[in-house]
Amino acid sequence: MSNLHLTAFFSGRVQGVGFRYQTREIAKGFDVAGYVRNLSDGRVQMEAEGSEKELDAFLAEIEDRLSAYIKKTESVRVPQLQNYADFTIR
Repeated sequence: MSNLHLTAFFSGRVQGVGFRYQTREIAKGFDVAGYVRNLSDGRVQMEAEGSEKELDAFLAEIEDRLSAYIKKTESVRVPQLQNYADFTIR
């Protein structure tokens, strides 16, 4: 099974609430690598790589556990990989 690259943008009350830290903690339960960071426009950007199944489950877990903060999620998957070593906060 080939890996994919997922870019996701989370909007809502996602900064200043531990969103990045919680996302990194959630990532520990999945076979994914990448990073999460705050954007100057108030959104949070996540870049993650893994199998389609792992990415789907990872994103669903973030949306479930952090639903109180998320108003909107925009995501796109592409086959080009960056080959991240682990999942970090930037």
